[in-house]
Amino acid sequence: MNTSLRVGWIGTGVMGLSMAGHILKAGFPLTVCSRTRSKSQPLLDKGARWADSPAEVAQHSDVVFSIVGYPADVEAVMLGPDGALSGLARGGILCDMTTSSPALAARIAHEAAARGCAA
Repeated sequence: MNTSLRVGWIGTGVMGLSMAGHILKAGFPLTVCSRTRSKSQPLLDKGARWADSPAEVAQHSDVVFSIVGYPADVEAVMLGPDGALSGLARGGILCDMTTSSPALAARIAHEAAARGCAA
């Protein structure tokens, strides 16, 4: 198992489940969170760790990916009070793959940079 980079994944719907599965298959330690835990079960069965919040995902990750429904969801899972940025250590990376707002992506990048992270 590759333990040099810890990966977090928020959103294990149709797209996220498959994409996160490739990360796990490549041997990276994976922590996941989704609104519906049962959608993450195939990843958990293969060794992924469950987190109860996006912040908890980030606490166990160097890089956090998200792929959720709408821009409001992106804002909540990245910048909300229990969002990934609140749990990410300095030097961490956020990567959102949701079809979302360019202005929101710029805001996430700005807020991440202010905390010593990248997005």
